[in-house]
Amino acid sequence: MSIRPTLPSSLTKTAFGGMLLGLALALAPVHAKEDPSSLAILGTVEDVEIVGEGIVLEARLDTGATSSSLNALNKEKFERDGEDWIRFDVIDPDDDDAYITLERPVERIVRIRRHSGESQERPVIAMEFCIGDQRIKGDTTLIDRTNLTYQALIGRTHLAGHILVDSGAEHTYAPDCGDDDS
Repeated sequence: MSIRPTLPSSLTKTAFGGMLLGLALALAPVHAKEDPSSLAILGTVEDVEIVGEGIVLEARLDTGATSSSLNALNKEKFERDGEDWIRFDVIDPDDDDAYITLERPVERIVRIRRHSGESQERPVIAMEFCIGDQRIKGDTTLIDRTNLTYQALIGRTHLAGHILVDSGAEHTYAPDCGDDDS
């Protein structure tokens, strides 16, 4: 008489399920969320246009930043039709001593914890940028970036699914999204 060890039924089912899952994963083709060949390839620094305003700013495309930010000076909150809005100035790219005033609805306020441990509140607006030939709308925080090199920083929320960033390139394409303001 031979004695064969047996495993409990639940353990056998779990092991079998694990083997099936492993086999399915091994045989499944690997697909990226977006086909990389369909994404625009741009550099780390590009000229971007604020859609609807005709304002072209030099921006850093930063895959290390989650969100985008725009240099906004003289911020003034106000109410329009029962909604929170903000009025702010951007430096005129054609004249560093002049400002262009913009108004946008406030989507929300975010609290950012700085490296020093201090927290800072920043208004968030919906902003549509033309980057290369891509029109991309997303949340953008407003902050004083005067002491920083670039007027705008474009983060992953704007880049994802649209643009791959070539870390060795800059100023690869001028913004060219046509005249359609939709």
